[in-house]
Amino acid sequence: MTPRPSRWKRGVQEKYRGRFDHGWDRQREVTLERQKELGVVPPETELAPWAEDVPHWDELTRNQRRLSARFMETFAGFTEHADVQVGRFVDALEELGELDDTLFLYILGDNGASGEGGLEGTIVEHRLGHGVVDDPDEMIDHIDEIGGPLSYPIAPAGWALALNTPYQWTKQVASHFGGTRDGMILHWPRGVSERGGLRHQFSHVIDVLPTTSRSTARPTTRLW
Repeated sequence: MTPRPSRWKRGVQEKYRGRFDHGWDRQREVTLERQKELGVVPPETELAPWAEDVPHWDELTRNQRRLSARFMETFAGFTEHADVQVGRFVDALEELGELDDTLFLYILGDNGASGEGGLEGTIVEHRLGHGVVDDPDEMIDHIDEIGGPLSYPIAPAGWALALNTPYQWTKQVASHFGGTRDGMILHWPRGVSERGGLRHQFSHVIDVLPTTSRSTARPTTRLW
């Protein structure tokens, strides 16, 4: 998962400059196309209805679009930075000769992408907690601070809807998969012979302890 605050090492964010200028409506389409190519959704899957009151990309002002794109560039840069750190751990295990016998359960989030940024997003999330909504025409003067040490950014809800493709809604809306469902990657070459397989059944975080206990042949201690 990519938690807040989304702060990044200089140079990472710039790699994504302009990559999200097409906006969240188009991003949903791009993501769904890719999901179908990978086989993680059925070929007949359609996008969920758009959330009422959340503007479409072409309804935004120029400043809103510039800010929203920068928020997503920052999110992408931070996600890459976090992934690289996991990769360093994987490389270390490989150097030690332990990677094939290490069970990875990589849960990609604890909920759907968050819409807590509201319609505009914010450079400092704590303002929203106090009922202060940032004005895009004021935020634009601080656009280069997004992702830096003076910021605590969170993107607009439109990006959260796109990140939860193809599902509807976002974190905090537990009635829809957009608020609750996340992917998981399992890697354990010595214990699982299949490579690159897909599973569509539901699992839950409460399955992790029994799974690891059984995999290590250790009894699960009852905690109740």
